[in-house]
Amino acid sequence: MECTTLKTVFLLMAQYDARAVIPIEWVARDFFSHLTADNLVRKISAGAIALPLVRMEDSVRSAKGISLLDLAAYIDRRVEAARKECRQLTGQGGR
Repeated sequence: MECTTLKTVFLLMAQYDARAVIPIEWVARDFFSHLTADNLVRKISAGAIALPLVRMEDSVRSAKGISLLDLAAYIDRRVEAARKECRQLTGQGGR
């Protein structure tokens, strides 16, 4: 695990009281405020958002969430993509 991911993991642990799996409603509220939890589940299930969805049972109505480690990795990938785009827009080669 990379250093930045570890930092993100620790920040998320503090934010979510060290839960291993974050309820999908919380992830939607905190990181996808433009989506309802149901819409977030649909986008993840369709592959539009690259986050593994944890289903606590095989039932359609089971609790759903995102692993804290997967959320940290996703956030770090999005941050790196934003940095790359910024470098391209500003013509900077470094960080």
